[in-house]
Amino acid sequence: MSDGKLVGIVLVSHSAEVAASVAGLAKGLAGGDVSVPIAPAGGTAAGGFGTSSELVSAAAASVDRGAGVAVLADLGSAVLTVKALLAEGDELPDGTRLVDAPFVEGAVAAVVTAATGADLAAVEAAAAEAYAYRKE
Repeated sequence: MSDGKLVGIVLVSHSAEVAASVAGLAKGLAGGDVSVPIAPAGGTAAGGFGTSSELVSAAAASVDRGAGVAVLADLGSAVLTVKALLAEGDELPDGTRLVDAPFVEGAVAAVVTAATGADLAAVEAAAAEAYAYRKE
């Protein structure tokens, strides 16, 4: 468990609408009034489809509460954008991790787990575990 600080969550999508919708869904399914800091980083700065390192950096800074930041990305180039920012070393808050998880289910699991006060490792594990959710 954390020391009262909540893990922040960033959702990186090629679409601003998708990122915002998944953020809203995750918060709603976690109880709606959850205080978990979550920020969408979707699309380009000009409003088109794609990813923006500036939007990702700003979103991560906005949710950083000192307990780490879990970043979930939807598609390949979004993942590459986050990896590039992590490699630069000073573009994202300390304790930022790219989480290998399905975008929607992982976001819900991450928000629900972060809401309990869990640490970054537990949030990451819960999101990654969403790969095992069966739909049969």
